[in-house]
Amino acid sequence: MDAKTFDKAKLPSRHVTEGPQRAPHRSYLYAMGLTDEQIHQPLVGVATCWNEAAPCNISLMRQAQSVKKGVAAANGTPREFCTITVTDGIAMGHQGMKSSLASREVIADSVELTMRGHSYDALVGLAGCDKSLPGMMMSMVRLNVPSIFLYGGSILPGRFRGQDVTIQDVFEAVGKHSVGEISTEDLHELESVACPSAGACGAQFTANTMACVSEAIGLALPYSSGAPAPYELRDALCTVSGEKVMELIARNIRPRDIVTRKALENAAVVVAATGGSTNAGLHLPAIAHECGIEFDLFDVAEIFKKTPYITDLKPGGKYVALDLYEAGGVPLLMKTLLDSGHLHGDCLTVTGRTIAENLESVKWNDKQKVVFPVSQAITKTGGVVGLRGNLAPDGAIVKVAGMETQTFSGPAHCFDSEEECYATVSERNYKEGEVLVIRYEGPVGGPGMREMLATTAALYGQGMGDKVALITDGRFSGATRGFCVGHVGPEAATGGPIGLLQDGDIIEIDAVEGTISVQLSDEELEKRAKAWKPRETDYRSGALWKYAAGVGPARYGAVTHPGGAKEVKCYADI
Repeated sequence: MDAKTFDKAKLPSRHVTEGPQRAPHRSYLYAMGLTDEQIHQPLVGVATCWNEAAPCNISLMRQAQSVKKGVAAANGTPREFCTITVTDGIAMGHQGMKSSLASREVIADSVELTMRGHSYDALVGLAGCDKSLPGMMMSMVRLNVPSIFLYGGSILPGRFRGQDVTIQDVFEAVGKHSVGEISTEDLHELESVACPSAGACGAQFTANTMACVSEAIGLALPYSSGAPAPYELRDALCTVSGEKVMELIARNIRPRDIVTRKALENAAVVVAATGGSTNAGLHLPAIAHECGIEFDLFDVAEIFKKTPYITDLKPGGKYVALDLYEAGGVPLLMKTLLDSGHLHGDCLTVTGRTIAENLESVKWNDKQKVVFPVSQAITKTGGVVGLRGNLAPDGAIVKVAGMETQTFSGPAHCFDSEEECYATVSERNYKEGEVLVIRYEGPVGGPGMREMLATTAALYGQGMGDKVALITDGRFSGATRGFCVGHVGPEAATGGPIGLLQDGDIIEIDAVEGTISVQLSDEELEKRAKAWKPRETDYRSGALWKYAAGVGPARYGAVTHPGGAKEVKCYADI
């Protein structure tokens, strides 16, 4: 593509590269070795969440170099920059997890500020760990410059005594160790082999769920979410993405042309069909919010309710991301859903073509066992279910993939923090049939809406995963399994019913009917609400205080600004 075909008069970078008054700005670009030609080409931000915190992100800088080659080959000028990530697997089970969801907003904000500050014309964003994927996609639709998303790829499965294992097995092994089922030596051997390469957690946890979303929503190239991080194919996909973003500039195809209400529905369908992470119920509304589209937890739940669960992935099933990739990847799954009428085929994607056009040549692979035909669905409804009732007027969410029993009733055993509950579980001071309640862990109350994998995995490791239920105004990891209900809203910190519960109150959960309630009259709940007093938080300054002061309800994605609906002019049009 000839760089002269780009009209800089219509691109944001004109503010830093064009005209005599921009001589000081150009001097900085010369200082970094750019030529006249490169300065007057479109400037493409190549944003990564690279860091040395965890294997999820460690390969992103390498992949960014391939993106830059693709941009340069198509007569663009790539400008690489990094943003933060908080890796859930390391933040899990302690106060560090309070930083996780807040990091999604920081990622989106920091990418926005970098792009605005330097007037870049397009964005290729690479992300590896849970919150970095939605954070990067949120920044793309917020800025609305031509953009392509790239997942850094999943980790390869570990091998432990002849069996494939993931990080989920290590968390659950902690529970087994606490009841003497495995030795300290066995636990050490497992932890040493569970994560054998670069890449994000290998099963259908949050990272791989949102990676599938990136293809389904149209922001990523077909097949780009499937290849594991160590595979050389990832570099080829990165190069093509760099080339393709230049085409999007030329054709003025922007993220909000792609991320429509129908595209969000497609994304929710893929989450349900794969038994994906409940966190998608938080991230899809947040992405929609950036576009000014109303699409809350109940909208997501409606799609989950009518979508077949057809992909046999861990934690509820047998296989990991590598297996899905080898079976035919997300396109195979999407083709199956499209042919059965569950996807909108007319949605535009970053290829410049529609979903249906992208999938036209995809053929069914009858030699694989990961994706089922819709006629042979694992269950007729999705692997994730929305709930509502007097205990959650603003909704709740539960992952039912792999669960045999989808109803539960029992007395509440209440805790005002994850630490309190985890200590009780570790000491086995709870009873079969109870509903463990963890509250004051919502977006405001946490602050930060922590995930509870350490607690749920310990329960499962103790063999109690199907003998108790757990509900929280916080979140669950995509690796969580068992009867675990998250996102209960309104949260306790804002006076929600979950904060009014007392030990012994009978809680009823029905994932078939989509209800969650407590056997209390409206009068009793109103009486308790009058006596309720807000709790003080330990976080009275810093980033978490700032987050708690601005964050909204989980139902709408736990967002921190008014979003696209209140926007007067988007960045792309400055």
